Amino acid sequence: MSEPSPQRHGPRPAIPDYQRQEQLGSLWTAVPEPARRRYRPSGAFWRHRAVRAVAVITLLALCGLLILALVRDQTGTQGFLVGLGLAVLPVPLLMAAFRWLDRVEPGPWRNLLFSFAWGACAAALVAIIANSFATRWIATATADPAGAESLGATVIAPVVEESAKAAAVLLIFLFRRRDFTGLVDGVVIAGFTATGFAFTENILYLGSAFGEDQYNGSSGLASVTAATFFVRIVLSPFAHPLFTVLTGIGFGLAATAGRRQRLRRFVLPPLGLALAMGMHALWNGSSSVFGPYGFYAVYGIFMVPVFALLTWLVIWSRQRELRTVSLELPAYAAAGWLTPAAPRALSSMRARKVARDFAARTYGPRAGRAVGEYEAFATSLAFLRHRAQRGVVGPDFTERERELLHHLWQRREVAGPSLTYAARATGRVRVPPPHIDYDGYNPYRQ
Repeated sequence: MSEPSPQRHGPRPAIPDYQRQEQLGSLWTAVPEPARRRYRPSGAFWRHRAVRAVAVITLLALCGLLILALVRDQTGTQGFLVGLGLAVLPVPLLMAAFRWLDRVEPGPWRNLLFSFAWGACAAALVAIIANSFATRWIATATADPAGAESLGATVIAPVVEESAKAAAVLLIFLFRRRDFTGLVDGVVIAGFTATGFAFTENILYLGSAFGEDQYNGSSGLASVTAATFFVRIVLSPFAHPLFTVLTGIGFGLAATAGRRQRLRRFVLPPLGLALAMGMHALWNGSSSVFGPYGFYAVYGIFMVPVFALLTWLVIWSRQRELRTVSLELPAYAAAGWLTPAAPRALSSMRARKVARDFAARTYGPRAGRAVGEYEAFATSLAFLRHRAQRGVVGPDFTERERELLHHLWQRREVAGPSLTYAARATGRVRVPPPHIDYDGYNPYRQ
């Protein structure tokens, strides 16, 4: 998960004394279950996690049923099934790509599934209803249906759709703040939301194209369905994610702001949303504004370079995350909580995989999973310490640090040797050459 550049801004938190770990281990045997480990004051009925989860699931399910009925009404049953079959093709690839970006400290799947469901159900429903209402109102007010369609696609749709998708990013930013810590988190959450929205929109477009082909008797590569599939699925599956990622970057940068940077928190998310709307409007209006070849011009001159730039930015941010790990964890290694080679292994994705594979091969599958958990907890510890040094975390820093150290201490016996082996195997630490006994047998020695 994303972290800011590892800069030094103030005094660093003290490291707990490792010499007390045996004593702490006996004390921590009474640590509550994970769901109850942090202070949770009693509250009203609607504040309970289960109640909120049921409310969110119910809301998304109702939105899903409504959007299903609307899309099926516009495409017909056959068109809906064809659109569904074709629209689902890019979804696993996009989800895997965004999940890959989040490999350093993966966020919980519940946030990503919520984002996808919000985009596919709630945001798509709002977009269909609001876009249709606005277009009809403009057509009635201006008596120009063609102009209303063009204005709706170029101006109304970008504002409505990007705002609806941004709502998912805002909700996770507000209510899952501990899981939303930087730029990569914003990109991944926005990407999943936009992937869900594009999935539903593609069902509508591809299903409508199939219905048009059935009416005209078209088929094969010359059909409207084939052309729509090429443009939306093959040529530009990243279009909606690219727009909404700008909103995610705004929220991600706001998440890294310190307590004295309140202006940054309030300015960057709306700025990212405005850029997303602007890029979306340029994309939708490319043909009507720049002529019949405007779509290809905008695609080649603007969209592809921006996509490449944002991809580089996210990968670079992920490398900064690894540098944060390499700079923050040596303090815990010096205090004895980690082996000396562990910080170097944990700052390399390749070394992490080698450690998991070594543990699974040597000690069994459960050991491999334990090493993976150790890597995740150690990464969270590094980011927690970095945020504390920048004044971003709250007063519960000590409690959260102790909890993470407890998890590391529980898995130290299998994780320590595995990470040491991985650091040496991948060249992260220098291995001294083996000692050669020259005093043994030597045919040249007299």
